Amino acid sequence: MELAHSLLLNEDAYNQLGEFQKAEFIFEWLQFLEKLLPVTSRADIRENQKKLVEQLTSLLNNSPGPPTRRLVAKNLAVLYSTGDTFSVYQTIDKCNELIRSKDDSPSYLPTKLAAVVCLGYLYKKLGRILGNSFTDTVGNVLKAMKNAESQGRYEIMLSLQNILNGLGAAAIPCHRDIYKAARSCLTDRSMAVRCAAAKCLLELQNEAVFMWSTDLDSVVTLCFKSFESSNYDVRLAVSKLLGTVLARALTSKQTTASTRHNFRRISLEEVMELLGTGFLRGSCGFLRASGDMLKGTSSVSRDVRVGVTQAYVVFVSTLGAQWLERNFSAFLSHILDLVSQSHPKAIQSQMDAIGCRRCVSFILRATVGGLLGEKAQIAAAKEICQAIWKLKKVVDAAMSESNLETRISTTDVTASQHVLVCALQELGSLIHGLGTTAAPLLQDSSTGVLEAVISVIIHPSISVRLTAAWCLRCIAVALPSYVSLLLDRCIERLSALKSSPEAVTGYSFAVAALLGAVKHSPLGIPHGKGKVIMTVAEDLLCSASQNSRISLQRTQAGWLLIAALMTLGPAVVQHHLPRMLLLWKCIFPSSPKDLETEKTRGDSFTWQVTLEGRAGALCAIKSFVSHCAGLLTDEVVQRLLPPLPSAVDLLTQLSSIYKSYGNSLKTSSTVYRHKLYELLAVLPPKTYEGSFCAVLKELVADLTVPDSQIDASTFLLPPLCHENDLLLLGPLLQETDHRFIEEQLLLGNSIAGGSLEYDPYSIYEKVAKGDSVPKPLPPVLSVISAATRLFGVMFSHVAESHRLQVLEQLLNSIKQTKGSRQQIVQLNVVSAFSTFLKHLANCKGSLGPEEVRRSALTLVMSALESNNPLLRCAAAECLARLAQVVSDSAFTAGLAQVSFDKLKSARDVVSRTGHSLALGCLYRYLGGIGSIQHLNACVGILYTLSQDSTSPDVQAWALHSLSLIVDLAGPLYNVHVEPTLSLVLMLLLTVPPAYAEVHQSLGRCLNALITTLGPELQGSSTTVSALRTSCLLGCAVMQDNPDCLVQAQAISCLQQLHMFAPRHVNLSSLVSCLCVNLCSSYLLLRRAVVACLRQLVQREAAEVSEYAVALVKESREDFTPDVNIREIGLEGALLGLLDKELDQRLCQDIKETLTHMLTSMAVEKLSFWLKLCKDVLAASADFNTVASVDTTQEEETAKVDDASVLTSDSDERFHPFSNPRWSTRVFAAECVCKIVSQCENAGSAHFDITLAQERKQRDSRDDFLVLHLADLIRMAFMAATDHSDQLRLSGLQTLLIVVRKFAAVPEPEFPGHVILEQYQANVGAALRPAFAPETPPDVTAKACQVCSAWIASGVVSDLNDLRRVHQLLVSSLVKVQAGKEAQSQQYNESTSTMEILAVLKAWAEVYIVAVEKQKNQSDAHNHCLKIANSAEESYGEVTSSASGLLDLVQADLGTLSKLWLAALQDFALLTLPSEYASQLPAEGGTFYTAETIENARPHYYNSWALILYATALWLTSTGFIVVDPDEGVTNLSRPVTPTTMCQDSSTRPLVKSPEDVNTDRFHLILGISVEFLCSPRSDEAMENIIACLRALQALFEVPWPRSKIGGDQELSVELLNVLHRLILTRESPDIQLAALEVVRLILFAAQEHVKEKRRSAEVDDGAAEKETLPEFGEGKDTGGLVPGKSLVFATLELCVCILVRQLPQLNPKLTCSPAVQSGKHLLLSEDGSRLVAAALVILSDVPAICSPEGSVSVLPTILYLIIGVLKETAVKLRDGQLPLTVAASLQALKGLLSSPMARAEKSRTAWTDLLRSALVTVLNCWDQDGLLQEFDEVSLLTAITVFVMSTSPEVTTVECLQKRCIEKFKITLDSKDPLVQCKCYQLLHSIFQHPNKTVSYPYIHALAPSIVGKLQETEKVKPENAAELQVIQEGIKVVTALTATAEEEHRAHLVACLLPILISFLLDENTLVSATNWAKNLHEFALQNLMQIGPQYSSVFKKLMASSPTMKARLESAVKGNQESIKVKTAKHAKNPGKTSSIQLKTNFL
Repeated sequence: MELAHSLLLNEDAYNQLGEFQKAEFIFEWLQFLEKLLPVTSRADIRENQKKLVEQLTSLLNNSPGPPTRRLVAKNLAVLYSTGDTFSVYQTIDKCNELIRSKDDSPSYLPTKLAAVVCLGYLYKKLGRILGNSFTDTVGNVLKAMKNAESQGRYEIMLSLQNILNGLGAAAIPCHRDIYKAARSCLTDRSMAVRCAAAKCLLELQNEAVFMWSTDLDSVVTLCFKSFESSNYDVRLAVSKLLGTVLARALTSKQTTASTRHNFRRISLEEVMELLGTGFLRGSCGFLRASGDMLKGTSSVSRDVRVGVTQAYVVFVSTLGAQWLERNFSAFLSHILDLVSQSHPKAIQSQMDAIGCRRCVSFILRATVGGLLGEKAQIAAAKEICQAIWKLKKVVDAAMSESNLETRISTTDVTASQHVLVCALQELGSLIHGLGTTAAPLLQDSSTGVLEAVISVIIHPSISVRLTAAWCLRCIAVALPSYVSLLLDRCIERLSALKSSPEAVTGYSFAVAALLGAVKHSPLGIPHGKGKVIMTVAEDLLCSASQNSRISLQRTQAGWLLIAALMTLGPAVVQHHLPRMLLLWKCIFPSSPKDLETEKTRGDSFTWQVTLEGRAGALCAIKSFVSHCAGLLTDEVVQRLLPPLPSAVDLLTQLSSIYKSYGNSLKTSSTVYRHKLYELLAVLPPKTYEGSFCAVLKELVADLTVPDSQIDASTFLLPPLCHENDLLLLGPLLQETDHRFIEEQLLLGNSIAGGSLEYDPYSIYEKVAKGDSVPKPLPPVLSVISAATRLFGVMFSHVAESHRLQVLEQLLNSIKQTKGSRQQIVQLNVVSAFSTFLKHLANCKGSLGPEEVRRSALTLVMSALESNNPLLRCAAAECLARLAQVVSDSAFTAGLAQVSFDKLKSARDVVSRTGHSLALGCLYRYLGGIGSIQHLNACVGILYTLSQDSTSPDVQAWALHSLSLIVDLAGPLYNVHVEPTLSLVLMLLLTVPPAYAEVHQSLGRCLNALITTLGPELQGSSTTVSALRTSCLLGCAVMQDNPDCLVQAQAISCLQQLHMFAPRHVNLSSLVSCLCVNLCSSYLLLRRAVVACLRQLVQREAAEVSEYAVALVKESREDFTPDVNIREIGLEGALLGLLDKELDQRLCQDIKETLTHMLTSMAVEKLSFWLKLCKDVLAASADFNTVASVDTTQEEETAKVDDASVLTSDSDERFHPFSNPRWSTRVFAAECVCKIVSQCENAGSAHFDITLAQERKQRDSRDDFLVLHLADLIRMAFMAATDHSDQLRLSGLQTLLIVVRKFAAVPEPEFPGHVILEQYQANVGAALRPAFAPETPPDVTAKACQVCSAWIASGVVSDLNDLRRVHQLLVSSLVKVQAGKEAQSQQYNESTSTMEILAVLKAWAEVYIVAVEKQKNQSDAHNHCLKIANSAEESYGEVTSSASGLLDLVQADLGTLSKLWLAALQDFALLTLPSEYASQLPAEGGTFYTAETIENARPHYYNSWALILYATALWLTSTGFIVVDPDEGVTNLSRPVTPTTMCQDSSTRPLVKSPEDVNTDRFHLILGISVEFLCSPRSDEAMENIIACLRALQALFEVPWPRSKIGGDQELSVELLNVLHRLILTRESPDIQLAALEVVRLILFAAQEHVKEKRRSAEVDDGAAEKETLPEFGEGKDTGGLVPGKSLVFATLELCVCILVRQLPQLNPKLTCSPAVQSGKHLLLSEDGSRLVAAALVILSDVPAICSPEGSVSVLPTILYLIIGVLKETAVKLRDGQLPLTVAASLQALKGLLSSPMARAEKSRTAWTDLLRSALVTVLNCWDQDGLLQEFDEVSLLTAITVFVMSTSPEVTTVECLQKRCIEKFKITLDSKDPLVQCKCYQLLHSIFQHPNKTVSYPYIHALAPSIVGKLQETEKVKPENAAELQVIQEGIKVVTALTATAEEEHRAHLVACLLPILISFLLDENTLVSATNWAKNLHEFALQNLMQIGPQYSSVFKKLMASSPTMKARLESAVKGNQESIKVKTAKHAKNPGKTSSIQLKTNFL
């Protein structure tokens, strides 16, 4: 194929190919040429033009296929437009000549068609350049059309369209001729020709004025005719033509002189009249009403009506949204008039009426719902409301005339019904779409929406009553705050108007509909409403028999209410279950005898009532079973069963009752049947086994002797076919934008589709996907679908012997019927049988013996050859399921063989299609019928069939079947891939485009082939690259196909290719193809586009986005998408599409695509994304009433300006998004949150303004989030103050995130302030509306969270500013205090639980932060005090804000603490396991009611942790001192002190002692914590765990709780075990540190306890002998520790766990293994070090809680661990500091060594031994071979020093140890590192001063001489740096200290050594000036020391001075110099005394 890539055709290569490869080669070359020509230079083109033209024109004679001819034409046109045009006329003549040719043979046809196509493209591209030649051409083409067949007519029409497009106004002379030709084509037999003609006329009307002026009427009539018996594509094309022409007629301002005289402006009324005529009378003309019409028999054919409906929508869309807003009232009245009584013909039968109503609803939905923004929709809703009021008046008038003529006016009443149904449906849909944004509409009393709807609830027509109820349901779903209100109102009217039949049914419908809405409303309804409704229902049922006039209505209403009540779910229903079961039991006769007596007694009316009532009861139980599965315990099922046999008995008797009482019972008996079948289908079959035979009999009768003659295939079969197979049956079964109206064409003429009035019980059910209103089918049909479903369920549980009888009976009944009736029976039976197979496969059952199989096969095979394609499709699927159930390979092979034989012999289309599909389906359930021979046979047969060009149907079905086999045969298919691919390509290049279904099947084949090849497509071998090229070629052919579904296939094929071989798919051309089709009118194409985009942007978002913009910039003339990619990029275009799109799946895909783009690009294109979101959010700001910023306080006005600025700049500039819907705005707000989190991952500069500004200056392209803070706040503000509650929640969430992320960002211009501070007015203004009384609780709860985050963030330091937000929390606290009784009865009780807990949680957060701040500041304060007292005044200012925050909370703490404790008490009750349910308080807790306990749980789980922490802090702050129990309770509705809960009043003591209250509270907090920490769920938030641990920390920081836990060892151990487990399961260092802190406190408590016991024992025993004292602490006298009971053991376990996890080398088991090499030191992370340090602190405390013997048993472990840590982490750091772990281990060692146990007599000897061993271990660390250089001697020396200093002398004075220690010091003294030396001196300093001489003297003797020697050496070498200086200073300090400790006789020697050294450091005046800093410092140091030593040892001093004059002179000059310098300094100070204090501070800091 590479050879095809050249400018001229490579003829050598071409001639060597086979016939079919030539076609491929040519296509590839043409494709390459198409890309090459536009970018080739003009000169090159001219050079090769002649040859190229020859090659291209010669191709015309080669009979090219459709795609090839189109490419030849395009290339010729481009060639002439870029090269020379002189030879173009020859080409045109040649084409004309080919067209004129007399050769009519089929083989010559492609050449003719190619010439036609060629002309079209030439004229399109070159247009007027071609001068006048076009008249001849057009004449010639039109002449050829007269005897052309359909392909010719199709191509000619498209060619004429192109010619018209190219010539524009120049073609006027030919317009009439073309118009005439197109008219005849518009009603052509071939649908493709009709579509082409419509496109041609659409092009024509651009210039041909007559079409929309003088000939308008005839154009309109012609379009109506064209709609007759049309298909979907024709309706789409013709409606577009009709709508456009009419819109043009209405808006044209034609004033050219030539046409002025016969041109009249046409008015809107006239246009509407024209369309209305088509809708009402069809295509039979305006005046020539045919005879049928006059007789009143004919009705308009449905195709015409549906076509006209689409034309209405096109008409309005063309005129645009603004036009619709202006003319809405005229438009509405016309549309509603279509179903009014002024046109009785349109609605003469119920079916017609339903069809028309659907059309009207569709027009309104597509225009009002699709075009208008929210503001305009509200206006439209008001108009619709007016229309309802008007009709209401008519009805009232008609109803009130109680004279005899009322019969005439009641026709008016029924007449208005259809108009009302349409108006109410649209009103409901509008409000449903508007959601909470519709609130202003409902509050507007002048419109009275609710009044209008409620007023028609009592309309005489049942369909109006139902629709009004549905409309109320929509209002309730949209505005949850109205649910309770509407329910109350309807229940109240229902009770008041109990005696009016209309009111009873109307209001019961309304209540049922509203109950159905509750599950869509997150906030629910008060629990008590269920009780009220149950009572009303019972009352209706009981009073039904009192008044025969309305007994029917009351019965129906009663059961309807009960059935609807069931949808509220188990929580509500369980309270009413006994009453409902009683009613259920009573409605059926208790024995067969009673039924017999019933039959003899009743008349037709009583039977009607009885059947209605029993059907209702069945429905209620079905509703119960499907909505309350949780309550179906065995006991309940047992109570449900008794009436069932009686219900079945009645079913069997129905036909005889029906015979006795005649037709009036027909409907009610059908409904009864239907409801019984439905109930049985949801019950477990085991429960009614006894009735199987009876029910089956009835089912068989229903299926084989149906009441209706309606072909129900279109709703019975599609669910039984595989969705992919349905694609074969054309667009009617596919999802389209017009599905809602197209459905009626699908259902055949006798039924128009479902409607609400057919089954009132559907009003509370969930709507099927994609419907706006439930559409139950008429009872005769729904009974059949229920019967097929039940048959499926039951038949799979019937005995196999019985199955055979039933099957034979079914087969016989099919045989016995004839004609259309037979088809209906066959259809019912097959669908029932297919359902059965489905169930059987699911429950893995077996079909039965051979006879059953045979009958089944007969049944299915006959259906496989049915005339109904849908039945064939279902039968093929059924056959495959049969094979699956039998699962016997011989049987399956037999089935396939039958189909093979049939296909070889049969010639008719029906059997060939059916059997070919059967072959494919067999593969679907058997995953490949293992054998290769079988596969070869299948493929061979299907190849042959797919080339049968005489029947496109056979081709389509065969190819579809082939695609299934390719997909399912797996690797076996690999041998066939190449031939299949060639076949597919060949067909793609030759099948005419009009056969779209063949092309669609080819697309599926190609897709399956690509999937089969999979990742192999990436390969580079020649075979793979040939396959890949073929796949790409196939995609290219399909992309050019005119059919949108084929284009969709092409896109999904390319998507697959891109997945497997991304490098080989040309991304830019794919993206351009996607952008062009983004707004296609075909839903499936849009879906394919977005699905493909979703995949592309996951890998290459940036490239896709760039290609899209680049494409628009070079925008070629044929690219005009409806979306503005140029301005707002692909992302903006997608957002715009999301806003307009109604299809849920597509919207979901768009959201995912945008989310992927955002994650990969938001950080790079930050401004762009933020602007997009801002545009979407701001587009509706003008509609917001953002006056919610109240300006009451004076001082606020200045700040409020910020907020008003935010909303005022919605000037009239162009908005890329006009009035986006609230859901789009919510998505934009979510995007903002995602952008923030993306930036968070991207780097800190996004949250640091100084850094961001610096980097922005360096590179202006950089962009950082912090620079857009104003925008973020503004967007959050706009969203948070919107009308839409969803948007408010998103806005508050955004605000919360912004506050949390930016709280700490400092404001560089005002140090000490943060950047968010300037926005406090906006934050306050955004929060205030959320606390208004009418705000829904979920919004208030969210706002509380934002409030607490804002206060806690510390952004605002000024208390007066904080008070505003604080005030909001205070106001909500007041609401909480009012208690449960004062809550609004608007929502479910659990919502108030949510709100109360949110408030308490918010306060808890604020309190926690206030306490933490105060704690930090008091720490800082203590720190400052240590530094100097003068810091006092500066500290005072700092504390004010923290203590101020605490003061703010303090005022309410009394109340809060009680509420917090009550909430915790509730939470504790709710966490009890279910077996304690009986012990819970009957009336519920403080904040939840017993009934809503399940709904309340999640809210408690959400907020308990912070409340727990806050309570613990509060109890700690009061130190558990109990406050007066009555204080602060007075304003609560009932005291909520936890003492009053869960106790019976009789057992409650009158007053609890403070100790008891405290114990209760202590156990409450401890219990909740332990319960939670034992098993936190794996998804539990980190915050909760940490809050819980902090609460425990706070608890144990106070003595009283410590005494409780210290004294209870079991409890302590349990707590430690829980913490141990937590540490094991949670990796987070924060959690582990917090846990360790709790462990430390528990240990501390135990220590205190042991000390206390020891102390009291000593006091008690007083004078008794010490030996008799009992031992306290663990280990008692034996030293044994019991695991599981021992606190010490638990502590050690936990510490070891922490240490070994951080330092695996400590584990003795591991150290031996090669994996852990000792010696290599680890540097731990900072967190790791902190953990290790914390564990070591705990370890050193352990011996304190042991008895002496116990301490001996744990000491080795502790020493091993401490020294181990020291050994493993002692590494030198650069700055000479000790690592944290080393410092901690030394500290721990010191604590351990100084333990009293080391001295206690019972343990002393053991300790001494162990400590010596430990010292040896430390010493041995040095001697390890292979010492590493970074090893830190200092740490080990320090450890030795700790041993020497802290243990009793007997440990370290053993000679061998002492020698080794001294040795180490010696080595270190000689170290080259001044830092090490320095540290060594410091350590020796302390050892030399040891009080015990036996310890210190050996060291002094061994080391002092070398120290003095070292100092003497330094006389000559002056210090070079600070470190060396420090070494000398430390050395001198050591010698000075030695002097002090020496005995009298040796002291003089020492002083004599020291003084010369010191004097040698002094400098004379001259050298002092030039000396280095270090030398000067040393000089001063020496001088000071001399001044001290001189007076101390004056005698030695004087002697020495006398003996050495030089020394004396040196000293004197130094002293003199020093005094002078002091003078100078004091003089300076005197001049400026102010400075002293500051300098003093500075030095003090050191």
